[in-house]
Amino acid sequence: MTRVVHKFGGSSLSSASRYQAVAQIILGHCKSGDCVVVSAAGKTTNTLVKLWQSYQQQDQQAFSDVLIQLEKHQSELVDELFSGDVHRALKAQLDAELVAITQLAQQSELQESPLLAHGELWSARLLAHYLNELKVAARSIDARQLFTLHDAQLLHQQNKATCYAQLQDAVVYVVTGFIAQDCDKNTVTLGRNGSDYSATLLASYIDASAVSIWTDTQGVYSTDPRKVSNALKYPKVCRAQANLLARLGNPVLHAKTLSPLKGSNIKLQVRSSYEPEASPTEIVKEGYSKAKRFITTFENLDLVRVENLAKGEVRTLSQLIQHSIHHFIVNGEAYLLLPATFTHIVAQQLAGRINIVESNLQGCALVASSSELSGLKQQAEQLFHDREVVVRFAHQDSDYALFLTDQALDSDLLAVLHDKLINKGREIAVIIAGIGNVGDVFLQQCEQQITRLQSQFDLKVVGLLRSKEMVFSPSGIELSAWQTQWKNEAQSYNSKSLVEHISELDYEHKVVIDITASEAFSLLYPDFVASDCHLISANKYAGTADRGWYQSLREQQRERNLHWRYNTSVGAGLPINFALADLQNSGDVITSIEGVFSGTLSWLCSSFTADQKFSDLVLAAQEMGYTEPDPREDLSGRDMQRKLLILARDLGLELDVDDIALEPLMPVHLAEGSWDDFLAKRDELDTFYAVKYQQADDEGKSLRYTGQLIISDSGTVTAKVGIAFAEAGSAIANLTPGDNIFVIKSVWYEQNPLVIQGPGAGKEVTAAGIHSDLYWLTQQLK
Repeated sequence: MTRVVHKFGGSSLSSASRYQAVAQIILGHCKSGDCVVVSAAGKTTNTLVKLWQSYQQQDQQAFSDVLIQLEKHQSELVDELFSGDVHRALKAQLDAELVAITQLAQQSELQESPLLAHGELWSARLLAHYLNELKVAARSIDARQLFTLHDAQLLHQQNKATCYAQLQDAVVYVVTGFIAQDCDKNTVTLGRNGSDYSATLLASYIDASAVSIWTDTQGVYSTDPRKVSNALKYPKVCRAQANLLARLGNPVLHAKTLSPLKGSNIKLQVRSSYEPEASPTEIVKEGYSKAKRFITTFENLDLVRVENLAKGEVRTLSQLIQHSIHHFIVNGEAYLLLPATFTHIVAQQLAGRINIVESNLQGCALVASSSELSGLKQQAEQLFHDREVVVRFAHQDSDYALFLTDQALDSDLLAVLHDKLINKGREIAVIIAGIGNVGDVFLQQCEQQITRLQSQFDLKVVGLLRSKEMVFSPSGIELSAWQTQWKNEAQSYNSKSLVEHISELDYEHKVVIDITASEAFSLLYPDFVASDCHLISANKYAGTADRGWYQSLREQQRERNLHWRYNTSVGAGLPINFALADLQNSGDVITSIEGVFSGTLSWLCSSFTADQKFSDLVLAAQEMGYTEPDPREDLSGRDMQRKLLILARDLGLELDVDDIALEPLMPVHLAEGSWDDFLAKRDELDTFYAVKYQQADDEGKSLRYTGQLIISDSGTVTAKVGIAFAEAGSAIANLTPGDNIFVIKSVWYEQNPLVIQGPGAGKEVTAAGIHSDLYWLTQQLK
């Protein structure tokens, strides 16, 4: 059967209310056969260590005081969680164990590892009993029954067989973390915070599908989110970096945790037991996540140099002090970074082979990819210098740099370091669909735009799409040579493979830029949103889709806090959407929008004179590339109709395209048949237009093709697109051929309307408008 291992740390079990919260998580996330690995509750392990130290120092009063502290905490948990027979039985069992500890101490037979094991035993017992109280079949398991070591090496094959044999019932198993046994049945601990290791070991032994490490943070952050409010939570972190962070003392994951997963497909997640619905951080295999940037801080460390450090000796020392130890080599000499409180223990163990280089150190480690580490290290050194922070020791390895200082890095300094070194590197993956006329110009402009944005974001174009071919490179496409890369690497794709590629992208932000005119591509927007992509559209189809589909898409975006910019879907590069949003956000109320929203129809109507045939003008526009391949698509007015609908929805109006009356700029029957059929009847178009033109001229007006949206005081909406006679001298009558114009009336602009006019088509202005949307998006994300 497919099983999952869940691990809960001490902070997740620090009080009765936390036990109750963890039980609710188990109810929601576990099924029979799953395993729950637990640490000692709260600071219980620290208290047990103090008890052991008191015993070693033969300080009977301290021993008694600490034992009372232990008894008080455990009794409070039992009292708050249980009543009746279960309460009495658990209290009696706890009392018996505390008496036994006291007797062993009095007889000088107390041993460290069995003593420290009590914390996990108590946690497993209480949680299993509490789950039973909730009618969940649960059983506590002492991991010493499952994990055996010989000469400090785990007997993996034997342990796997034992786990399979003992964990077969239809219950939730609550397993103690941190402890195991040797072949002589002696208790062995797996290192301080070894419960993570226990969880991944167990997962490997039972062939679990996944491990969830539940802790007091939502995942793995770029730095401590309690110290830096804008710390980044990473959705994915590669195992190598997670392991490095653990060796450097980052508390989210601990040393050795990842080793049992090597070569496996077991999924590892870090999740919050305080906010269980929050998205986790997934720890993934190499190649499934790019290197991230981290700052992890140190406090009260000693730096020591060790002569003739033997293989495996660091592991032995870590076991001795129950704490991970980071070590590194400089010029052939071995250095250890130790918690200052344990230096004397390590010094005794190494017997004269240790030299203290620096003591009482604070500072941080900067973790990043090898390609960018040197530059980041130089920036960090400059920041320390500017703020007069004395760096007593610095060391750079392939993927991290150490800075050991006299003073602790306060939250203000850490925030500055983070903003300069980490946030600066926030990455945006860009997928560009449609690299034809406008797309080609957009790509030409991209290099300069990316340079402008580089101080705030690391923006990478990772995908280029045209028709059914694409180039996809998660690490980024070299824009100066994209045509060559396209020629050499373009491959066919379908919708499913495209969405899969995008969903696997490991970036803080993703944006799909749609420069196509494809309705089929716009139907993929919900899939892009489900993959946490922002959208930038020149494509009008999504914005004018069926109202139910459109509103569902909008709701998805709101739920995921995603942005959708589409300024170029109406008016090319003109800031009409910005203007409407700004007016409404400032408290104004729009009462009408009228104008010419088609560069093609603007050019045709404004260029026409009575001494020519309208069909000749249409054919000339077609020849110059001003129209669609079949100009009847422009003359139908459907493009203007869709644009007016987009503007209406920007005003919050719940309209569909059929709610907008449509009058084509040609006889309706000419839309039927082929283009050749149309050409054979072009004189009917000429007659139709000449009549309309003469009617306008007789009234002293100009023939134009406009869209109009009127909102009455009562809220009634009138929307139409069609032929209009513009008053002589008006902005619409005097429109420059090819321009778009928007005449906006509102409460504030009633007598003197706000007019926005400019090119309504063109590769350069449209591409620039898309870049404007991209810039706006980065500012919102910043």
